[in-house]
Amino acid sequence: MALAVLLAVQAADAQVKSPADAKKAVESATEATANPKKAAKPATWLKLAGAYMDAYSAPMGNGWIGASKQELTFIMGSQKPSATQTVTLAGETYTKEQYKTMNYYYNANQQLALIEVTKPVYADALDQALNAYLKAAEVDAKGSKTKDIDAGIKNISSKFIEQGMNSYMFGDLKAASTYFEKAVKASESAPNPAIDTMALYNAGFTAWMTQDYARAEPFFKKCLEVNYLEDGEVYAKLADIYSKLDRKADAKSTLEAGFSAYPQNQSIIIGLINYYIESGENPDELFALLDVAKKNEPNNASLYYVEGDIHSKLGHKDEAIAAYMKSYEINPEYEFGLIGVGILYYNEALEIQEKAANEFDDAKYMALIEQFEAALMNAIDPFEKAFNVTKDNQIKVSIAEYLKNIYYRFREKGPQYEEGYNKYSTIVSNGL
Repeated sequence: MALAVLLAVQAADAQVKSPADAKKAVESATEATANPKKAAKPATWLKLAGAYMDAYSAPMGNGWIGASKQELTFIMGSQKPSATQTVTLAGETYTKEQYKTMNYYYNANQQLALIEVTKPVYADALDQALNAYLKAAEVDAKGSKTKDIDAGIKNISSKFIEQGMNSYMFGDLKAASTYFEKAVKASESAPNPAIDTMALYNAGFTAWMTQDYARAEPFFKKCLEVNYLEDGEVYAKLADIYSKLDRKADAKSTLEAGFSAYPQNQSIIIGLINYYIESGENPDELFALLDVAKKNEPNNASLYYVEGDIHSKLGHKDEAIAAYMKSYEINPEYEFGLIGVGILYYNEALEIQEKAANEFDDAKYMALIEQFEAALMNAIDPFEKAFNVTKDNQIKVSIAEYLKNIYYRFREKGPQYEEGYNKYSTIVSNGL
């Protein structure tokens, strides 16, 4: 699960004001707005908005997202970091350089990935800039500055998104949600209003992650209204919110609507399965929904894979295998049904192995070991067929991991098993 991400390259500003100069500019522009005649002109408020935007950027120095460390070393000249350290953010490693007003974070490619302001000129510079643009729009009776105002507000929206992304990376999800919401509201308040769907989803997603379900709900509902669905994840998240708020009927109807639109979405499938297990209702309704999808696309192998996955999670072994194999029958180049069968048998073997580990009766223990080995043997054929079918090397390596473990168990039963172990062990170690 992750934020919706919009990748962009930020260009370097021609010149960045010092924080002290930026503050003076804001004070001067603010003073002008106190003059009734000047306050009636949109240019006065545009100047104030621009001053606040300069104040927002000033503590960031001359760096820009995407700049190489080599470029910035040249541009920054004698300005050196006071400290350098390696940090981990969201599972990724960065080199952090500390300066007087900001921290720079370089990724593994030595590109500037994050700028963290530690000493802002104004903590609310973006909010103040937005207010100034809105005031400019209010006094711009002729609409002569509409284009400038619209561009300025949308730039502020993008800056709020950047702040939201930074907060997310630093683990402050509550702040991230607030910034994303501000981005949405800014975009909607422009002279040419638009719904920033990515920011809207991210506001809901980060609120959901902090378990602030009441806050997250309206964001995801709005996503449904504007048809921004993130491949069905909006349905899954909204249903989970309803479930957490003990609105089971709403959760069920949302999941069913999501399943009809995105029958392959695993979050929706798991949500439906959990609903039927917890509620005790007949899961045939779930299969009825799937049957409708299969009638619409009878040659869609992935729908049979989904059917097999549902049966597998519900503990219906034979039905799961039949559905998985049907997906392979429909499309012999579709590897996932075969993988599903292999994993089913492999997981069955692990469950039997756990039972055997807790069995103290020798006879029963040996019987369980026979069942364990039989389940592992059953997994070999579908895994090897899937290995030969798939064209994705990463999937091949994943399958090889299963086969390596299986052949290791049987490596002393004959040369073919030892050869199999050596083959797949090499693939796991070295890749393809």
